[in-house]
Amino acid sequence: MITVLVTPNKIHLSGHANTASHGSDIVCSAVSALTLTLIRGLKEIARMRLYESVEAGNVCIEWQTINDTGKALIDTWFLGICGVSAEYPVIEFL
Repeated sequence: MITVLVTPNKIHLSGHANTASHGSDIVCSAVSALTLTLIRGLKEIARMRLYESVEAGNVCIEWQTINDTGKALIDTWFLGICGVSAEYPVIEFL
């Protein structure tokens, strides 16, 4: 199970989908690709200052201020995560 927590200043994901063997799990790959792209977009497109911690099965992104571009990127990321969750219900939102 992948747990997703979204607050006004933080996104935290933890866990693994466990829908396939390590290295072959398309759900984990999808969530990772979306989330790593979000981090890069927030830094390079929205020009936001972030605290980020990325480890296997545990990602935390925090910010103090958000701009309109950052909000749009986060909203788009959330749509992607919800889409993955609709297809593979191993994501829990807190």
